[in-house]
Amino acid sequence: MEFTVQQIAELLKGKIEGDSTVTVSTLAKIEEAQQGALAFLSNPKYEPHLYTTNASAVIVAEKLELKKPVNTALIRVPDPYSSFSTLLQYYQAAIMASKTGVEDPSFIGNNSHIGDGHYRGAFSYIGSNCKIGDNVRIFPQAFIGDNVQIGDNTTIFAGAKLYANTVVGNNCTIHAGAVIGSDGFGFAPQPDGSYNAIPQIGNVVLEDEVSVGANTTIDCATMGATVIRKGTKIDNLVQIAHNVEVGAHTVIASQSGVSGSSKIGKHCVIAGQVGIVGHISIADKTTVGAQSGVSKSVKESGTIIQGSPAFDYKQNLRALTVFRKLPELQRDLEALKAGK
Repeated sequence: MEFTVQQIAELLKGKIEGDSTVTVSTLAKIEEAQQGALAFLSNPKYEPHLYTTNASAVIVAEKLELKKPVNTALIRVPDPYSSFSTLLQYYQAAIMASKTGVEDPSFIGNNSHIGDGHYRGAFSYIGSNCKIGDNVRIFPQAFIGDNVQIGDNTTIFAGAKLYANTVVGNNCTIHAGAVIGSDGFGFAPQPDGSYNAIPQIGNVVLEDEVSVGANTTIDCATMGATVIRKGTKIDNLVQIAHNVEVGAHTVIASQSGVSGSSKIGKHCVIAGQVGIVGHISIADKTTVGAQSGVSKSVKESGTIIQGSPAFDYKQNLRALTVFRKLPELQRDLEALKAGK
């Protein structure tokens, strides 16, 4: 695929400096780009590459003041990173659009319906009584159980597993190896010390525009539903337990885990390797720093916490400063006790 700088600028509503007829056919990092590539400059520390890059065009900020002449066409936009992300989305959509039809062997069960413009890869499996929308792409070896519903323009990548009764909205992405709807971790202790499994009869609901990372697991509810609200983005290797609810437009980074029946609000940021205990609530717009352990509810919107157990971010930094000085404080205390 080949586009002119003029076409790209119109798509991004940007202003051109340089030759608007130059064509680009690929996307690249500014420090690695060659002729025919489009790059972007967002981080100021990469600005020196702007004056040496071989890219045919570069997306830059409206307010960027050039320190030297450049040998490339510039497309000025308010936010280069966001604009480049928009282009990546169009690029990916164009690639996905080429995936259509049904590869053999693949299976679809009784009373299941899939809409127009779909793609089913080899060895994919769709159970009975499923309702799947238009322009859905199901890659090879994906498994979709009975009674699953999937909205329009959703992509299920290779090897993903959707258990029975899962509901997936429009414009969702489920990456390779993700497991949606597996049993929640529910076991009843017995008098002899053994455990009996508690049947998990609920399901998982992903609302529109949810992204689930590779090898992430989202457990079905014991009863009712585990719910991931609209626009939420979940990284690779995340565990979401039974009956959890994650609010709209929240992001959860890799290796984090949320225990059963906890509720996370809207527009929250959960950094990597965070653990959240069960049966608590996290207020809207909460930020939880990496490797934190959240053991109690966060009630005030906009709170920033860190640590294990997690507490106010600034207080945590002050506590860490004191912690690093403990050997010196111990030495001074011993000296005082000795009367020195």
